[in-house]
Amino acid sequence: MKPTVLITALIACFSSLQAAPLKLHTIFSSHMVLQRDKPIVIWGWADDGDKVAVEFAGQKAEATAKGKEGRWEVSFDAREASAEPLTLTTSSGDEKIVMENIVMGDVWVANGQSNMAWALQKTTTVDLELPKSNRPLLRHFRIQTNEQATMQTDINVERVTNGGWEVSHPEVAGGFSAIGYHFGANLQQALQIPIGIISNARGGASIESLVPRRKLAQDPLTRRYEQHVAKSEAEFDPRAKALENWEKEVAKAKRKNVPEEKWPKKPKGHENLRSWNIPGMSPSDAGACYNGMFGAFIGFNIKGVIFHQGYNNAMSGNCRPVRYRKIMKQMVEGWREDFKDPGLAVGIIGFCAGGIPQTEEGFESWTVGGAPYIREAQRLGLADVGDPQRTAFLPAYDIQIPGLHPLKKREHGERAARWALNRIYETATHWETASLKSSETKGDELILTFDRPVMPDDMSIIPEGFAIAGEDGKFYRAHARFRMTKDAGLWNTANKSYDASIIHLWSPLIEKPVAVRYAWGSSPMGNLKVQGKPWAPLANFRTDSWDWPESEDPEVSLVGRGENKAHAEDAAARLALRKKIEAEKAVEVMERLKTLGWVE
Repeated sequence: MKPTVLITALIACFSSLQAAPLKLHTIFSSHMVLQRDKPIVIWGWADDGDKVAVEFAGQKAEATAKGKEGRWEVSFDAREASAEPLTLTTSSGDEKIVMENIVMGDVWVANGQSNMAWALQKTTTVDLELPKSNRPLLRHFRIQTNEQATMQTDINVERVTNGGWEVSHPEVAGGFSAIGYHFGANLQQALQIPIGIISNARGGASIESLVPRRKLAQDPLTRRYEQHVAKSEAEFDPRAKALENWEKEVAKAKRKNVPEEKWPKKPKGHENLRSWNIPGMSPSDAGACYNGMFGAFIGFNIKGVIFHQGYNNAMSGNCRPVRYRKIMKQMVEGWREDFKDPGLAVGIIGFCAGGIPQTEEGFESWTVGGAPYIREAQRLGLADVGDPQRTAFLPAYDIQIPGLHPLKKREHGERAARWALNRIYETATHWETASLKSSETKGDELILTFDRPVMPDDMSIIPEGFAIAGEDGKFYRAHARFRMTKDAGLWNTANKSYDASIIHLWSPLIEKPVAVRYAWGSSPMGNLKVQGKPWAPLANFRTDSWDWPESEDPEVSLVGRGENKAHAEDAAARLALRKKIEAEKAVEVMERLKTLGWVE
């Protein structure tokens, strides 16, 4: 044997004799919250055959590390909620790991994309919230970007903020998920038990990356998408892609007359690739974010999930509402299967509003785009799960600040907390929804009936945000009025003699309306709230079946730049026509509005 080979062999032999260091899964650390009322499972890794002893809250358990990975696992009896600080001690041989200040409570996961990840320190209310953030029983565990092509058994500790669980106080709370913070703080105050929030949202994530990948095989449409990703993975050449990226960067530098010595260096391998460049690992691809984030701590018991996402799937080239609806159902079912909890609570915070808010002046121009279809797909996909008691869609379009990342997050967290306190914890906290019962054409009016009163929360009695269409499918802003009675006087609401569950719609441009849309736009008008409560916006809806153009072929997008331009031009033409007709018929319109919604 050659000397170099011998040395190499000896080094390999010596290395194989070294005991693997005792390790717990990264989800475990001091200050953590463990889920109450469920068995407490603790696991980690050591050398194959090593004995591991674990002591927790006066109980002891032992396990043997097994297999190539040396995984071990112990479990303890379920415990009630308690703020008493507990200690977890794990030992094997001479090694010992001690974790302190552990409490029992409820653990919620805050999942989605950047608007869920958005930190408290970047919101409009941070100056008021941080001084109040000394909350010893609110804990936070933040997983940063960690998308992976395959399912991970652990979380890279370098991807965890400060290495583990953090107790809420002014020095660290600014880095918490803002929605997660407000949600958790409200639960903790109302329930007086410890609350843990695991934030594992990923900026730029599409819903395709947030679903357990195996679930995509359960439907022909999503299976075709998953097969497309698998094909791209098999054909991918990282070196070629790295060179392609480098060539683009050099060409860009040349166009900008950058001196050659400052051009990017030619990659030796594929070190210049980001996850976005790699099929199966991109945060747009099948299961990638789930693999490295949510799915990486399967086995850690949780109470529920709040979810906020939508921007990436609403973009024209990515917008596929039919597929989104199917994946929404698969995602919730997959979470429940993986965490062995068929009743896992799930609150979907609707795709938030961004861009320029819709106004009456430019109403039709701001009805185009995929955003409202994605909100609809979120609501319908969750409804397809068939569990209204343990799941809810929470509309969010009314919290409007222009931009990709609206800085108002408190409202979303508080609304999610209202739902959880009402439905999951069955407290007296108010939360409810309303839905359309019927839509009836009567002459040139469309009459809507809801299962609960819906009205503005600002004392206005004029519903806003409706559009109606005739058989041609062209929607125009509709005038809307609640059903009134003669004893009310002309819009006299002091005696509450209008019925806020019935709304009459009319437009001088439509002789016979056949369909209605409400709050249908990227950042839409829509002022109706269930029972007039500011935290309960009526979900956007439509009665038509004129869907967003969508191909079943994952490589084909039916809405590109040309189609977007055509949609915008059509909307502009409808807007101009409405303004022209209403100006010409101004007197007729005013007279009609005096009687719209009245009954004898």
